[in-house]
Amino acid sequence: MPALWIAHVTVTDPESYGKYAELAGPAIALHGGKFIARGGRYVQLEGQDRSRNVVARFPSVEAAVDCYHSPEYQQALSHAKGASQRELMVVETDE
Repeated sequence: MPALWIAHVTVTDPESYGKYAELAGPAIALHGGKFIARGGRYVQLEGQDRSRNVVARFPSVEAAVDCYHSPEYQQALSHAKGASQRELMVVETDE
């Protein structure tokens, strides 16, 4: 079953986070992920407001989790740590 990678982010260091974004996109694509929303307009209805929201579709939960733990993504993530506050989850879809 396909899965969605959903990230809610507050960027605190745009320069470092930009390096993360440059590396994360190719790492996500390498694992079959495709962005379906990146930083677009949103309406916060409940919970912690984060100014950047990203959704990517993966072929499966396993593919998304493998991407997260991959050396390519971990290299990207090293630029986001300390440059952002984030929540990230993977959710299996009904499709």
